[in-house]
Amino acid sequence: MMAKKNTQLLLMISLLIMTSSCLGRFVVEKNSLKVTSPSNLKGVYECAIGNFGVPQYGGAMGGIVAFPKSNQRGCKPFSDDEITFKPKPGGLPIFLLVDRGECFFTLKAWHAQNAGAAAVLVADDRIEPLITMDTPEEGTSEEDYVRNITVPSALISKDFGDRLKKSLSKGDIVKINLDWRETVPHPDDRVEYEFWTNSNDECGPKCDAQIDFVKNFKGAAQILEKAGYTQFTPRYITWYCPEAFILSKQCTSQCINHGRYCAPDPEQDFSVGYDGKDVVLQNLRQACLFKVAKENGKPWLWWDYVSDFAIRCPMKEKKYTKECADRVIKSLDVDIKKVDECIGDPEADVENPVLKTEQEAQIGHGARGDVTILPTLVVNNRQYRGKLVKNAVLKAICAGFEETTEPSLCLTPDVETNQCLENNGGCWEDKASNLTACRDTFRGRVCECPTVQGVKFVGDGYVHCEASGHLHCQINNGGCWKDTRGGKTYSACVDEQTHVCKCPPGFKGDGIHCEDVDECKEKVACQCPKCNCKNTWGSYECSCSNGLLYMQEHDTCISNGSGGSGWGFAWMFILALGGAGLGVYAFYKYRIRRYMDSEIRAIMAQYMPLDNQVEITTHILGGEN
Repeated sequence: MMAKKNTQLLLMISLLIMTSSCLGRFVVEKNSLKVTSPSNLKGVYECAIGNFGVPQYGGAMGGIVAFPKSNQRGCKPFSDDEITFKPKPGGLPIFLLVDRGECFFTLKAWHAQNAGAAAVLVADDRIEPLITMDTPEEGTSEEDYVRNITVPSALISKDFGDRLKKSLSKGDIVKINLDWRETVPHPDDRVEYEFWTNSNDECGPKCDAQIDFVKNFKGAAQILEKAGYTQFTPRYITWYCPEAFILSKQCTSQCINHGRYCAPDPEQDFSVGYDGKDVVLQNLRQACLFKVAKENGKPWLWWDYVSDFAIRCPMKEKKYTKECADRVIKSLDVDIKKVDECIGDPEADVENPVLKTEQEAQIGHGARGDVTILPTLVVNNRQYRGKLVKNAVLKAICAGFEETTEPSLCLTPDVETNQCLENNGGCWEDKASNLTACRDTFRGRVCECPTVQGVKFVGDGYVHCEASGHLHCQINNGGCWKDTRGGKTYSACVDEQTHVCKCPPGFKGDGIHCEDVDECKEKVACQCPKCNCKNTWGSYECSCSNGLLYMQEHDTCISNGSGGSGWGFAWMFILALGGAGLGVYAFYKYRIRRYMDSEIRAIMAQYMPLDNQVEITTHILGGEN
C-alpha cells in the first residue's frame, strides 16, 4: 500500500512538474509535399515530419501514392499477395498511404518498409492541426523494431488524405514530391546546433540509441568543430519541484538546490538504484565540463567525456559516481577544480547559473518552439526530427550550410550523391584543361563558372565559360592559339581586362587558330630590286645580292665598295666631332673650377683673413696712429 501511495505521489509530482515547465509551445516541424498530378490535386501541402526513420534533409524524393485495399491502417504485416509496394525496374518509388489509428505510428512505418514502400504517409483520422508522430513510450513491447526503421514518414491532414484516397479510387496516378530542402535554414557557412540529451542510461532503448549516437557521431562532430564549420552546444532538460512539495521525499530525492532543478528517478522506484538528483548532478557535470573545455578552446572534449563516461561509469555496474566521473575528466586533462567550482553546492538554496541557463534555453524562441522530446537536436534553431543515427543527423547539419560552403565531410558518398560525376552534371567543361563549371553541393549540383589560380571564368555555366581579367592568359592561354617552334613561342592571347584572342604579327587567323604569314610570297617585305626574301616562322629575313648591304628601315640595298670613301669620311667626321666634344668639356670643367675657387675664397674671407688681406689691414691701422 505504501509503495502504491509513493507511486501515485510520484506521478502527481511529475505531472505538476511537467505542467509547470511546459507553459510554452511545442512546434511541429514540417516539410512540403507537392502533388504534380492529377491536375485537380496539383499544389503544395504541408505534412508533419515523423520523429523516426530517416528524413532526407537537404534533399527531395519523388514517387507515386498507393493505398492498400486491405489492412488500410497498416497495423499488420502485409501478406505476400498484398506486397505491391516495390517499384518495378525503372519505375518511381511508392509512397504508401495508411490511415491513423489502432496501433503505433512506428508500427505502420515498419510494416510499410518491409512491404517495399519508399516512404509512409499517415492520413489523420480527425480534423485537427498537424501533430508530430513520435516513437512509443518507454517500456512497451513495440520498441525493438523502431531503431531499424529507415523510411521517412509524414502525417497529412484528414482532408488531404480523403482527397488522395478519392483520386486513387478513380484510378488516377497520383505523383508527389516530398521536399526537405528548406526544412533547415541555411543562411551562411557555419551551422549552430544543440544536442538535448540526458546522462541517464537506464531509460531503455532511447538511452541505448543515445549512447550509440554519441559514440558513432563523435568523430564527425569533432572534425566539424575543430575546423570551425560548426558551433555545438550540449543541452539538458531539468524541471523544478512545485513549492508545496519541496520538502517531500520525492522532491528531495529528485532535485538539487532546494527543488530548483529536478529529474525523474531513473528506475521510477525510490527504493532502488540511483535517484533523480544523481542524474541532475551528472547532467550538470557534463555541462560544466563543456563550459571549462570551451574556455580552454577545446569544446569538442565533451564528446570524449560523454562517450568515455558511458563506457566506464554505467548505472548498471554501480559506477555512476563522482569518483568515476573525475577519473574520466582527469584522463582528458581538464581542470577538475574548475569543473567542481562550476557545479557549486547542490544542497544550497541558491540558483545555479549553468542549470538556470539550461531551463531558459528549453523555452522556445522564434520558430523553434519548446524542447520536450529527449533526445533531440536543434539545427540552426530548428528541431531535428527522425532517427538519431550518424548519417541522418549529418544530413540535417549539412543541410544548414549555405550552398557551395559545405565542408568535404558533407560531400562524401555515404551522405549525398555527387551529380557532377554523371555527364558533368550537364554543365560546361573543358576536357583539354580539365576545367568544369559543375560544383557539387549537399542540395545538388550548381553550374557556376570556376575561378582558377585567381582567374575568374565568366559565362552562363551551362554551355559557355571563358577566362576574364588581366591574368586570364595564364589559364589554358585564355582559350587562344599558342605554339612553339625552334625555341620561339607565339601566343594569340592578349592580356587585357577583356577577353581577346588576336594572332600576333607574322601570323593570321581568328586568334583561336593562327597560321604563319609568308611575307615573301605575299610581297609585303624585301621589295627593293636587288633584295632577296627568305620566309621564317613568324617572321622573315632580307638580304642583298652582289655584296650590297640591306637597309631595313628604307627597304633598300646600298653599295659596300664604292661607298668606302664615304664611310671613311663618316668616320673622320665622327672622330672630329668626338674630339670637339672633349675640348668643350675640358674648357667647361676649367671655367667651373675657376668659378668655384673664387666663390670659396670669398666665403672664407668673411671668417678668416687671407695672406694679402693681413698686410692691407696692418697698413691701415699704422696710418691711423
